[in-house]
Amino acid sequence: MLQAAGRVVMVSGASRGIGRAVVERLVSSGFTVSGGLRDPSGLPESEQVIACFYDAEQAGSAEAWVERTLKHFGRIDAVVNAAGIDLKVRAIDDNEDELDRMWRVNVKGPLRVVRAAYPHLAATGHGRVVNLGSLSGKRVLSNVGYAMSKFAVVALTHGIRREGRDLGIRATVVCPGSVATDMTAGVTGIGRHEMVQPEDLAVLVETLIQLPNNASVSELLVHCQFEPML
Repeated sequence: MLQAAGRVVMVSGASRGIGRAVVERLVSSGFTVSGGLRDPSGLPESEQVIACFYDAEQAGSAEAWVERTLKHFGRIDAVVNAAGIDLKVRAIDDNEDELDRMWRVNVKGPLRVVRAAYPHLAATGHGRVVNLGSLSGKRVLSNVGYAMSKFAVVALTHGIRREGRDLGIRATVVCPGSVATDMTAGVTGIGRHEMVQPEDLAVLVETLIQLPNNASVSELLVHCQFEPML
């Protein structure tokens, strides 16, 4: 296992939900964290944590976040892309504005962060990328637009794995089912206590970051209830 001490992790969506749980878990384990969020006041800073402005829809935002992280900590060992949105888009809907927004946030956002951090991840020889996907990126139950964006995140992660392998970069896409966050506040078919808890996903993310180069995980599917995966 790779040691936490001295390692710097960038986490998007750090103000709440999965991103916030990942930040808190990593800090408790001894990592140093650069949190990316639209309102930096939403994440308390400390010796181990800085809060940086990051807006996945804003061109240049990822590059500025990487630059500030490097200026403050001097290195980047891992990136966790947890920021994402879920807008309801059907295949038969004419208006593509919400689909375009999900593509910018859910797909191009992680792509831009990884692209900006890539040379610094490679410099460590053990760079890690963890992208938060979804079981919606493995099968389609409803909301075609969201599923399209998460299928793309799976493809992006596999592309990073292939391109970065010789440089020591390892990438994993974590695909959970329903998670007890604000995003699922309107879900009524399953109780909140029965959903995957953000804190449990954070434990898995930490493990993925700490695995050595010869024990990488390409995809991690996390279920809260049984369903066949064909």
